[in-house]
Amino acid sequence: MTTRAALRHGRHASRRRVVRRPWAAAIALAGALALGAGAAGLAWASHTGRPPTPVGRPALAPVPAGHWAAVPPPKNSRPIAAPVSLDIPAIGVQTRLVRLGLTAAGALQVPPTAAVAGWYTGSPRPGAVGAAVIAGHIDSAQGPGVFFRLRLLRAGELVYIRRASGSLAVFRVTAVRQYLKTAFPTSAVYGAVPTAQLRLITCGGTFDPATGHYLSNVIVFATLAPRPHRKTPRG
Repeated sequence: MTTRAALRHGRHASRRRVVRRPWAAAIALAGALALGAGAAGLAWASHTGRPPTPVGRPALAPVPAGHWAAVPPPKNSRPIAAPVSLDIPAIGVQTRLVRLGLTAAGALQVPPTAAVAGWYTGSPRPGAVGAAVIAGHIDSAQGPGVFFRLRLLRAGELVYIRRASGSLAVFRVTAVRQYLKTAFPTSAVYGAVPTAQLRLITCGGTFDPATGHYLSNVIVFATLAPRPHRKTPRG
């Protein structure tokens, strides 16, 4: 990755900038809580001006049907198709994925609405070796966003990403963590990893009505799940 950044997320971004050196992200975040992206992520600030909507009971969504792609070998040279949609049955998420890159001014883009999530194109494609990054809003002035229930995910639950080829990259959640934005774990989110992994990012924690910002980020860590073995009938 050539650009790395910490995500600050809510309704939309107001002021954004890119920190070109990934290890400078921690410094940038500590001194610029209301500013935009640090190294390779997206900077969003919540401007809802209201307390978060009650979570309630998460709705369940059906498991996507389709071919479960195999885990690639470490030196697999076959190209991997771009992601087009995201399903998280355990928390009722079904959304298309938009592409998040850089604007002409060098700032990182954000999803156009709170109803969709976005794949950061500066990260690996889901299923390729490395940590793919997908971000979504927690809410907006109109109500809950696509990642409103992200913090309710639990280790062991599955995340399904459909790719343009029609195959599914299936990830198993390993951890759900909440970090103050002043202590965003840049290396854990954007650092090099030897296997295919996934990071889902949104805002969370305490909502500060005086500034219209959430003070923390919720980050889901997941790894590519092996394709289940088909049992051969006996006899």
